[in-house]
Amino acid sequence: MAFRTGLYIVPTHRWYIERTVWLIAGCVLLSATLLALLVNPLWILLVTATGIVSINVAFTGFCPVGNVLRLLGFRPMLGSKAPTRWNLYFLQTDKWYLERRIYVTVGVNISIGSMLMLACSPWWAIFTGFVGAAMIWFAATGYCVLANILLWLGSEPRLNPAMMPSGRCADCAMSPVCLNADVKYGRGPA
Repeated sequence: MAFRTGLYIVPTHRWYIERTVWLIAGCVLLSATLLALLVNPLWILLVTATGIVSINVAFTGFCPVGNVLRLLGFRPMLGSKAPTRWNLYFLQTDKWYLERRIYVTVGVNISIGSMLMLACSPWWAIFTGFVGAAMIWFAATGYCVLANILLWLGSEPRLNPAMMPSGRCADCAMSPVCLNADVKYGRGPA
């Protein structure tokens, strides 16, 4: 991996499936963490379930919440282009790009944090609450600390058109709005 510079911010011009999933997951994390602290510690298992689903999305591409959103009319930006039997939503799983790494990293971290809250100390709820707030912030503003760390470590982003790696513009999910596609493929001024 080559180190990168710059700032990673995802598009916030519309509510696409992936952005809305981040918002919903953040709300679930915050709610479950508060319920675990104020009502019953077993509510933290909802955080664990969210983490397991996030890990599953990273490895298989299948997202239950994404499929409900698709039924409600939301459109994906990182959805697989391969047709599915019932027009289901699947996250692209062709490479380990930055956004896919976010799913697995968040899933592992919140699963471990929630188990530590049950086994060791309720103070671990601060971590799961922080991750939930960060996901809501990410959905609202397009900025994520974890995403920027992954970018600086060399992960290839797919949702930030200004940071498209060479050779990706024609095939990526952002090709209609990629800033480099017109110049690169002779469709506009250089």
